[in-house]
Amino acid sequence: TLVEVVLGTATATTAAEAAERWVRALGKTAVIVRDSPGFASSRLGVLLGLEAIRMVEEGVATPDDIDTAMELGYKHPVGPLRLTDIVGLDVRLDIAEYLTRELGPRFEPPELLRRMVAEGMLGRKTGQGFFAWNSDGSPLPTAGERPR
Repeated sequence: TLVEVVLGTATATTAAEAAERWVRALGKTAVIVRDSPGFASSRLGVLLGLEAIRMVEEGVATPDDIDTAMELGYKHPVGPLRLTDIVGLDVRLDIAEYLTRELGPRFEPPELLRRMVAEGMLGRKTGQGFFAWNSDGSPLPTAGERPR
């Protein structure tokens, strides 16, 4: 399990080292990051998710094929679009808007994301996002049309 140990400008080296030892003692993996919007894993994850949404928007591939590419090609346990559905498209949009304000236009949310949120397609919690979901939160089989 990952734990980001976030260092502020006034964090003493001894405090950072103690935090890292404590995380390891809990059987977890520590990564040390500077205090910055989104830290490390969230910033990377949001960018990947936003690019996956842009690929759907541009008709590059289906959500299922994009996720499969990341799961098999990069050994991700879950693809970026299914993860977006699980987290919630509204949450992904809020994070992207915050990071855009703080860090600039590379985090600008795609229009497709804005439209889906406006239409109430929030992912697993509403039963529809990039994938369809059962009322118990389990995914329904996909049958998206592939680009030609």
